[in-house]
Amino acid sequence: MARHTLTELIIARAAKAWADDPEWLATGITPVPRLAAGLAKTLYNPRLMITDGENWFARDPVPLGPRDGFEPVIEGWAPYLRTFDNLWNGRRHAMVAPVQIDRYGQTNISVIGDHDQPKAALLGARGFPGNSIHHPNSFFFPAHNKRAFVEGEVDYVCMAGYNPARWPGGRKPFRLELRLILTNLCVMDFGGPGHAIRLVSLHPGVSFEEVQDNTGFPIHRDGGGTPETPAPTDEELAVIARLDPHDVRATIIKGNPPGRPEWG
Repeated sequence: MARHTLTELIIARAAKAWADDPEWLATGITPVPRLAAGLAKTLYNPRLMITDGENWFARDPVPLGPRDGFEPVIEGWAPYLRTFDNLWNGRRHAMVAPVQIDRYGQTNISVIGDHDQPKAALLGARGFPGNSIHHPNSFFFPAHNKRAFVEGEVDYVCMAGYNPARWPGGRKPFRLELRLILTNLCVMDFGGPGHAIRLVSLHPGVSFEEVQDNTGFPIHRDGGGTPETPAPTDEELAVIARLDPHDVRATIIKGNPPGRPEWG
């Protein structure tokens, strides 16, 4: 096993989120999801559509940061119209990084505290409402704690979740599909009873009790034990390094911890 960081372990696992998708637009918002989408396109699913981060569809993932002479091979124009054609027709899978999530999968990127007098004003809801009812979404949280995984509902619901009380007429939105949650502690999904958030794997050195203690609602756990999140392969690490030549990934999780605690 090659030495790797926790962030690299998460990127490698996050890439599997797109492994079985059709010819969809893979969108990773913030560095870790973007690197994961690029890794998925490179090693697991060449069918994926991916952009250059501006307004073109690129043949290969574009590295983060200054391009240092890298010239992407352009395969098509990606203006807003073409992007929204994919989005509105369900041909997109986004991995986003909200600031809060609740037991229903409802997420918040808008405000902390009361909307009329917030403690902090953030991005606003932006595209989250429409994205959540038109195509699959997954999530990344660099710090798994009760400020992010809140008790009750998020402070401001920006993205639809599995909460019938907020569905218009009580009817589930047609394309509502929440998939994976990746954090600095574990991997989860929505595979519990009634779409409850379920533990999928624990990162090395992390216990279920640590995850639950840092979550504001009960986490569902299947019987039979929880597997450890697999380490990235040498091939995955090489692709990640190529896609992130300026090591932006080292700045994402506080302290850039190693992938296994005994390496610290």
